[in-house]
Amino acid sequence: MFAGLDGLRFSHWQAEPREDGVLVLFFDRADESVNTFAQDVLIELDALLERLALDPPKALVIRSAKAKGFIAGADIREFQAFDAKGTIGDSIRRGQMTFQRLAELPCPTVAAIHGFCMGGGTEIALACDYRVASDDPSTKIGLPEVKLGIYPGWGGSVRLPRLVGAPAAFDMMLTGRALSAKAARGIGLVDKVVEPALIVDAAIALARKGTTRPFKQRFMGWATNIWPVRQALAPVLVKQVARKARKQHYPAPYAMIETWRRASGDTRRLLDAERKSVVKLAGTPTARNLTRVFFLMERLKGLGGKAASGQVPIRRVHVVGAGVMGGDIAAWSAYKGFDVTLQDREQQFIDKAQTRAATLFEKKVKDPAKRPEVAARLRSDLAGDGITDADLVIEAIVENADAKRSLYSDVEPRLPAGALLTTNTSSIPLDELRSGVQRPGQFAGLHYFNPVASMPLVEIVHHDGVDEVTTQRLATFCKSIDKLPVPVAGTPGFLVNRLLFPYMLEAASAYAEGIPGKAIDKAAVDFGMPMGPIELIDTVGLDVASGVGQELAPFLGLRIPASLATPPEPGQRGKKDGQGLYTWVEGKAQKPDLPKDYKAPEDLQDRLILPLLNEAVAALHDGVVADADLLDAGVIFGTGFAPFRGGPIQYIRDTGADVIVERLRTLQARHGDRFAPRPGWDNPALQPLPRTS
Repeated sequence: MFAGLDGLRFSHWQAEPREDGVLVLFFDRADESVNTFAQDVLIELDALLERLALDPPKALVIRSAKAKGFIAGADIREFQAFDAKGTIGDSIRRGQMTFQRLAELPCPTVAAIHGFCMGGGTEIALACDYRVASDDPSTKIGLPEVKLGIYPGWGGSVRLPRLVGAPAAFDMMLTGRALSAKAARGIGLVDKVVEPALIVDAAIALARKGTTRPFKQRFMGWATNIWPVRQALAPVLVKQVARKARKQHYPAPYAMIETWRRASGDTRRLLDAERKSVVKLAGTPTARNLTRVFFLMERLKGLGGKAASGQVPIRRVHVVGAGVMGGDIAAWSAYKGFDVTLQDREQQFIDKAQTRAATLFEKKVKDPAKRPEVAARLRSDLAGDGITDADLVIEAIVENADAKRSLYSDVEPRLPAGALLTTNTSSIPLDELRSGVQRPGQFAGLHYFNPVASMPLVEIVHHDGVDEVTTQRLATFCKSIDKLPVPVAGTPGFLVNRLLFPYMLEAASAYAEGIPGKAIDKAAVDFGMPMGPIELIDTVGLDVASGVGQELAPFLGLRIPASLATPPEPGQRGKKDGQGLYTWVEGKAQKPDLPKDYKAPEDLQDRLILPLLNEAVAALHDGVVADADLLDAGVIFGTGFAPFRGGPIQYIRDTGADVIVERLRTLQARHGDRFAPRPGWDNPALQPLPRTS
């Protein structure tokens, strides 16, 4: 029927001509479980579209042949290789040209979207005349390139603002947020939403009949992109971005706004401006480090893997301790589909936890009709009856080794034979806790971070006697609750708290010397930390910080300043009490303004950050994690350590280990031996990595 395709053989595309003259084009990337755009995929598509332009069908529908998802975007592995070769410009040009050829086809074109549609997947959909999406919950449409330090470079930043209007377009592109099919329909990105079984029929009907977009959408697409409006709107967008990201740390959003503000002309001129800007960004340290962070995240996700054959799945979870951590762990597990029982010594603590859980469910479960079902999965269990049916017990009581061991002696005899016993301790060595455990092979640490709902990392803490199958089952459990597992040794502080403690301790010491909290916090945020260390101490709680200090200070050979040496006075534990190092009002720290002539000490940032780097080197040397990548992943996802710097070890590589050792010695001479370089600075892992192509 379409003679133009005769003789062409495709590895990744399947063309299905229909009797009504419509051609359905299936994307099925060979030897991959998920559709992504590699260069050979684009080359094939370009050749196919070139033929179709000469002999067009009545209409073209593009859909995925994969059971899972539409298109995940560009192949980031290949993108990284092109960066190393210096050929990113060519790869971006090819994507732009191929999608522009699709946009110029002399027949109606429709993207039929079911499942995830990200990055390049959204950009090919934007190059079509129309878009139909399934109403399945898995259908999410987004342009997340900003999270990799670039922005949509295959025409997405050109087409989206002109389709849905600049405000809605930039809300998507600047945040990287994915939209449901319904939300995408609401802004005009999608023309029709149907149930999955009807998606191809709906796409064909739309291609043949067309549709007229509402006047308001058409008007926004035109009016918000004319020259005067771009000049007025760009500074507003810049101001919004500046509240969340600094230009020197994250240049991509600023470059995207500026390119849109100044670029004019036809589509090809706009695409040229987009390409030049994105190519420049792709070569920045920020883009390279954020790409590295992407692969670190993929590695942690991979640790969860699939449950091994014969491995008992975890379905029922029992949490002991209904404080902030225990209650939130229980609530999150219930939200993610597990049957959870929550125990504490008094009912009032369980009641408070369930009140917090209701707030979480209200925020996370968008459909009010489904909330009772989720809430029913979290049950109050004052007597601990759930222990006898549990597949996993998570202990989250007070940070006291004797209290924990006493609890285990009560809980363990009541556990089913295959159940796992875990502790959420943040600093106590597991060798100290396992001494009374009868089945040490089924005992491990499962250390969450506060707030549980937003912190993605969980440390799986092992000890010499733990079974490999136990750590694997826990990693699988972490994956099922959408957390990133990192395996760590059970030494004091494990990984994240061990590195954070010297950083927070030095901040407390600087504060005790009279350096204002606001100046200390500013120095850390200027480096790229998500929150200053004084604010962090208050957020964690002075009581928790003091408790961790008692455990870690002797191990690390550090002296604790007076503010953390003893537990705080009642009502002065920090954010949770409204008073700590700062006064807190409605959840926000009230930081006194600095005197106008105040100048922070020049070495303040080094005093804060270098102890963390020093301890990172020591932890790697001590084998707390298996390698440097796991260390960087754990610290980024567990503390928010400046992602654009790629992690502590990557920052050391970029700066130079010798340079940092010299700066440590300068601080040692000026402030004392706590800054002495720790063992491990001669580790080859600290040397710059060769850029492979």
